[in-house]
Amino acid sequence: MRTDRRPILLANARLIDPSRDLDGPGDVLIADGTIRDARRGIGAAGVPEGTDIINCAGKVVAPGLIDMRAFVGEPGAGHRETFASASLAAAAGGITTIVCQPDTNPVIDNSATVDFILRRARDTAIVNIHPMAALTKGMKGGEMTEIGLLKAAGAVAFTDGDKSVMNALVMRRALTYARDFDALIVQHTEDPDLVGEGVMNEGELASRLGLFGIPNASEAVVLERDMRLVALTGGRYHAASLTCTDSLDILRRAREAGLNVSASASINHLTLNENDIGPYRTFLKVSPPLRTEQDRTALVAAVASGLIDVIMSDHNPQDVEVKRLPFAEAAAGAIGLETMLSAGLRLVHSGDIELKTLIRAMSTRPAELLGLPGGSLRPGSPADMIVIDLDTPWVLDPADLKSQCKNTPFDEARFTGRVARTIVDGRTVYEHV
Repeated sequence: MRTDRRPILLANARLIDPSRDLDGPGDVLIADGTIRDARRGIGAAGVPEGTDIINCAGKVVAPGLIDMRAFVGEPGAGHRETFASASLAAAAGGITTIVCQPDTNPVIDNSATVDFILRRARDTAIVNIHPMAALTKGMKGGEMTEIGLLKAAGAVAFTDGDKSVMNALVMRRALTYARDFDALIVQHTEDPDLVGEGVMNEGELASRLGLFGIPNASEAVVLERDMRLVALTGGRYHAASLTCTDSLDILRRAREAGLNVSASASINHLTLNENDIGPYRTFLKVSPPLRTEQDRTALVAAVASGLIDVIMSDHNPQDVEVKRLPFAEAAAGAIGLETMLSAGLRLVHSGDIELKTLIRAMSTRPAELLGLPGGSLRPGSPADMIVIDLDTPWVLDPADLKSQCKNTPFDEARFTGRVARTIVDGRTVYEHV
């Protein structure tokens, strides 16, 4: 691993840059933490003296991934994950920027906590980390936070994490207030009353397993209400994790009506379905739950068409004590920083999604929505990028994962393609050997 900032020339690569609609052979020159040039024919001649020339031999060079939804325990639950461990996992998965959620202790609902997150991450992490701040104080759904002050302090968006804001008046006021600061409201669309005691997707499989189900309506009801509030206020709205065809229909109508709305889907919901739960595998208990195969294929098609803007990891580390329990009692959540890209490449190899579309959803589009630098190989952009070996077959061994918790839904999964090198701020922070 190289941690110096000598100039780097990534030569003989396949460049994927969705920001320029680019997919073709070329080279990338990096100096002083910035992309100096990215085009065909740079070559070794004329590069700065002492440049580290890396022959990519046809491997893909793409903008570093930006994970728009990751739950990191620090502060307050460092036994689950710290910024240091999360950043190691992210680098191994090709993620150069993590956007962490506000459900920490204390909750990220004031400027001092935002400042702590930024300073702590800067001191301990090897990738970029930006916080989303809470939309309501204490994430209790009642009193709105100081959106203007929090954005000025460095919060990139506003959300109550895995809790839905169920008070329609609070959501209306938040959308109205955030509009004046061009702030993005991110909503976890799940009605807790409709979820009730449910632990997996409602349907025949849940009945056969003897488990309470969660209906699609728990998601669709909240999303439908919120679309009407967006129409009323003109605010910017992002659905944090859509999972079913009902929600896609609502999102499509909102887009056709010209509303400023966007949405994410997790890599889990794009590559797994309820049948993967099998014999009560608690590492596949997530929130929202895995849906049917029909829902999964509809989500994949929505990513391919651009209806779904972002693919995120939904990284949610949980330790053994809360996962090795009966399915109904186990905590929801799965880690995903290290597997998001490789799992996504399954969709590329199957022909369901083009590689450029995958990179757009994992990098370029999150950067645009959050107003972050990155997501591009344009000259002048930050030198945050990855080298991908598309053809390397490998089997995931949880013992090799860098996350502190090992609750991966891809235990012993077979993948084709992985990150060969991750570069952040012009420095190589991960290299697969």
